[in-house]
Amino acid sequence: MARILIVEDEQRIASFLAKGLGAEGHGTTVVADGRDGLDHALSGDYDLMVLDIGLPRMDGFEVLDQLRSQGSRMPVIVLTARDSVTDTVSALEGGADDYMPKPFRFAELLARVRLRLRQSPGGEGRSTGRDALEAGGVRLDLRTRRAHVGGRELDLSAREFTLAEIFMLNPGQVLSREQLLDHVWGLDFDPGSNVVDVYVGYLRKKLGAETIATVRGMGYRFNP
Repeated sequence: MARILIVEDEQRIASFLAKGLGAEGHGTTVVADGRDGLDHALSGDYDLMVLDIGLPRMDGFEVLDQLRSQGSRMPVIVLTARDSVTDTVSALEGGADDYMPKPFRFAELLARVRLRLRQSPGGEGRSTGRDALEAGGVRLDLRTRRAHVGGRELDLSAREFTLAEIFMLNPGQVLSREQLLDHVWGLDFDPGSNVVDVYVGYLRKKLGAETIATVRGMGYRFNP
């Protein structure tokens, strides 16, 4: 079980998040303004924060800036009604680990929460503190969401980047289609969908055909 801090001033959304994450076995604390949210985040009592941008007393961008400047590497998923490219880039470059515009589907948020918690070697509840993943000439910058192969920048979609991230967090490990579908697309997708196979094909074209191997009857394996 992870301890999740929800910093959200819209009571309906905060209650929805707390109830949904609680049903998944996580412990939740809800805070309604940025200044109190920052104080809670710096306490060291939480494994992940879901952060709104439009907050009273201190907005989400400033919370992020203060959090990172004081050395915290706790994973942060930003929720906001602002969906412009500028705001997205500002949040990610400001230290957010992920970004979701409102309205959002809970299943997708839950998949992203699981992903961020699983980035640590010990699983849920521990943060790696890493800003980048690198293996076999492939480099993913987790803060700017940029990818490079052999020093050349790649044009990866958000789904492609997240799929690559899952593979690079589990090098040499066979990941089933169901696992990848759950982590990258959330629980609303049809388990019989071929979307995983399609996106693995996209990644192979960009990362190299031999980078991701098919393990028949089981799934896929990243070979750095």
